[in-house]
Amino acid sequence: MIRCEIRGENIEVTDAIRSHIEEKVGKLERYFTNAPNTHAHVNIKTYNNKKAKVEITIPMKDLTLRAEESHDDLYAAVDLIIDKLERQIRKHKTKINRKFREKNPEQDFLATLDAADGKDEEAEETSEIVRSKQFQLKPMDSEEAVLQMNMLGHDFFIFNDRETDGTSIVYKRRDGKYGLIETN
Repeated sequence: MIRCEIRGENIEVTDAIRSHIEEKVGKLERYFTNAPNTHAHVNIKTYNNKKAKVEITIPMKDLTLRAEESHDDLYAAVDLIIDKLERQIRKHKTKINRKFREKNPEQDFLATLDAADGKDEEAEETSEIVRSKQFQLKPMDSEEAVLQMNMLGHDFFIFNDRETDGTSIVYKRRDGKYGLIETN
């Protein structure tokens, strides 16, 4: 059973909202043969312009599902997120089936979909690597890495952090600001 932990920012999570989210997230259980002690972390935010942003993260042993959606209607945002999560599950299942045709313990993780689902899993987009690059990581600070990223016109940039000697990543967020991922 997938249990929902729902947190609201600038909004009170009413029983109606809670039951809608739990019902929709509960539909994802049909894709798994065994999903004990699984928690869906749901964050709901509302803004002054009446838009609602919903984020759902479902961490599991072999797979982490995550989607977010902003919409004028909170319930519509939840429905759109469930569609995204279902696509992620089908894509992962297709990848596993394609990669491991013989019996593998990972295959038991995902339940078989019945033909009534109507979706052709092979038609889902694949994650084929079409290009590979190698380069030296240069020591720099995060500000210099952001400048390099912008000069290249990329959404992210990998570099060796001059202060920590670790590999770090800067990336451009959807809101136009920048994020930093540091490795241990």
